[in-house]
Amino acid sequence: MTETRKRKRDLIEGRAALIVIDIQCSTFAAIPDEKRSIAHMPDFAVRMARTKGVIDRAREVGIPVIFIQEFHRADLVDMGRETDGDEDVHCLDNNPLTDLAVEQLGILPNDYMIQKRRYFAFYGTDLEILLKGLKAETLILTGGLTDVCVHYTFVDGHQGDYFCRVVEDCVAGSSLAAHQASLNAMEYLQHGAIRSIDAVLAAMDAQA
Repeated sequence: MTETRKRKRDLIEGRAALIVIDIQCSTFAAIPDEKRSIAHMPDFAVRMARTKGVIDRAREVGIPVIFIQEFHRADLVDMGRETDGDEDVHCLDNNPLTDLAVEQLGILPNDYMIQKRRYFAFYGTDLEILLKGLKAETLILTGGLTDVCVHYTFVDGHQGDYFCRVVEDCVAGSSLAAHQASLNAMEYLQHGAIRSIDAVLAAMDAQA
């Protein structure tokens, strides 16, 4: 059997971009769990709020931040198959809770923002063009859901030959089991993909 020698990759290879996925006003709204259109694991909002520290550090060291927003037309013409599974109608354009969590995340008017109609942040958006313009090689992912939009965006990034990293403390899934299964699946694709917030912040500092 031929031994495969794998190079140990740095947390950040080349230039990085921070991708903040679907942290919207609904994340922090006082909605009973049973009335949410999408299930949340315990401490979901706490995990999302931690992303603010990663955003602030990225700004300090010059790493671009890209905010992704799931967004559907109120007449549901672009909802597609998204309600065929566990999820109900969500993220409609006439619902203020669909807005990005500007205050909680400290979003600035000149930040990069991308709206998506599907779970993959690359699908039907200009994310790929933006990343090429930024000359990004490493994508640092935060947000939710771990088992849906984060996982699927990670896979697209992996297929596009990006180095993909997930800030474990700043993602959350529909359940603990689904969250952990997706972390395991992403780590399977790229060893060292799942990193703590402390490790990510230290890597960002080293980039400065």
